[in-house]
Amino acid sequence: MTGPVVWPSLKRNLVAILRGITPADIESVVEALLEEGFEAIEVPLNSPEAFVSIDLARRLAPQSILIGAGTVLKLEQVDRLADTGGNLMVTPNSVPEVISRAAGLGLVTMPGAFTATEALAAAEAGASAIKFFPANVLGPSGIAAIRAILPAGLPLGAVGGVSDANFADYAKVGVTCFGMGTSLYKPGDSAAVVRERAIKTVAAYDQLPAA
Repeated sequence: MTGPVVWPSLKRNLVAILRGITPADIESVVEALLEEGFEAIEVPLNSPEAFVSIDLARRLAPQSILIGAGTVLKLEQVDRLADTGGNLMVTPNSVPEVISRAAGLGLVTMPGAFTATEALAAAEAGASAIKFFPANVLGPSGIAAIRAILPAGLPLGAVGGVSDANFADYAKVGVTCFGMGTSLYKPGDSAAVVRERAIKTVAAYDQLPAA
């Protein structure tokens, strides 16, 4: 089995989830996010013309920035993401063959998990990090319980109901990465609106104690 691609060392482990964004809006929004300090951007594949947006974002961002797809469910989507130049694959679930394919193509992976079984399967398949989703249902205490049986050092993320208001609660149980969805971007939001939210989000993240 291909070994995992290590989660990169980012200044801030914040993933912008741009669900519903269109190619017409992607460049201005991504530019605002990059300028405010985001280093990881995900375009869910149930967005309009998602691969077009990913391609545009990839051309705009430096190679050190993670640009990729979310809601990846199939092997052919992994292949197309790699062909588009994306370097981040995010899934809502833990399908070992999807994770392994992405790792084999050199993609950073963050599969979703809700149970210990799913999280362990994702780790075994070579996940770079685990995304607990929906985090607001599990809560910090649920994540803490599952973390106890996961490999030491595996980065953990929280997505779903996560915002600058509750970073600290999740950080206390070992979550180091936060996926920002509707608290950062909703379809139709202008780049200026996203920028304001990004500034607030980065400020909250920077107040967290060093890990």
